[in-house]
Amino acid sequence: MQFNHSLYAALLSSLVLSACSSSSDPQVQQREQVTQQSASTASSTTAPVSVTEQILLQNSTPIHVATNAAAIAKIPKDYQFVHAGYFTVAVQTLNVPPLSAVAADHQTYIGTEVDTARLIADSLGLKLKVIPSSWEDWPLGVSSGKYDAALINITVTKERKQKFDFATYRKDMIGFFSASTSSITKIETSDDVAGLNVIVGAGTNQEKILLAWIEENKQKGLKPATPIYLQDIAAATLALQSGRADSFLLPNSTGSWIVKGHPQDFKRVGYIEGGWPKTADIAVTLKKDTGLVYAVQEALNGVIASGAFNQVLTRWGVAEEAVKQSEINPLGFGD
Repeated sequence: MQFNHSLYAALLSSLVLSACSSSSDPQVQQREQVTQQSASTASSTTAPVSVTEQILLQNSTPIHVATNAAAIAKIPKDYQFVHAGYFTVAVQTLNVPPLSAVAADHQTYIGTEVDTARLIADSLGLKLKVIPSSWEDWPLGVSSGKYDAALINITVTKERKQKFDFATYRKDMIGFFSASTSSITKIETSDDVAGLNVIVGAGTNQEKILLAWIEENKQKGLKPATPIYLQDIAAATLALQSGRADSFLLPNSTGSWIVKGHPQDFKRVGYIEGGWPKTADIAVTLKKDTGLVYAVQEALNGVIASGAFNQVLTRWGVAEEAVKQSEINPLGFGD
């Protein structure tokens, strides 16, 4: 089969740049930086497969909503937007669909995060201004007022809540993906991975969960799964095709995007909470104690109720990640 190498690059970057993979380990941070550079180079020097171009083109039309008076009323009187009349938002610079991608004009950013930011901006009676940013830049960018908010697949954590305010909009989920011809139909618990060869990114939260499941199976007397660490995505897909690997554990959004573009080649066989055994949420991230988070939450709840938010996630293939309502600073990793 033919594969989109820019998708490979995006997938590789997502393995370590997703909210699930945050780490304070210097070696992991160094590995993330190297992977970012490799992914960025690969995605800028290769051409997309036509099916992917078609999906991106179909999803390039903005989804707009009417203003939300209740949300506007909650904008703090003393809050000064970075750019007057605009909701200025940081999104991921790397091409990591469905979260962030570049449209056919090679300059317009699209994806779940941009679409969600636009819904918020419309609700608040503002225009949307997108600032492409790296993962490393968003903490300083938010706290220094470089932009009003960051939507870069950021998971709520106990540590981050000390410095930022959060309004949730998506569930943090990771998924198991296998070749479409695989006999595997379901992976939802540790029992389901017993004896399987599972591809996973080193230093990620996915690896942490897989290793915990391996220990559980050892205690149960079940044959443990075997982690397979592959840095090359083409090699990973070949391993699935050949049967050398049984499944690939990675962020659900990225895996779902691969399936959306190549349904004849891959399938999702299960997904679990990214904060396993607890839940975890992805959230709009704002400067602490400005009060803007209440207006953003009201805006999100409005578009959730209207169905506009579901429309956004559905067209990007991740409708299952929608939250039923936005919460402010909920329990997260470390709580």
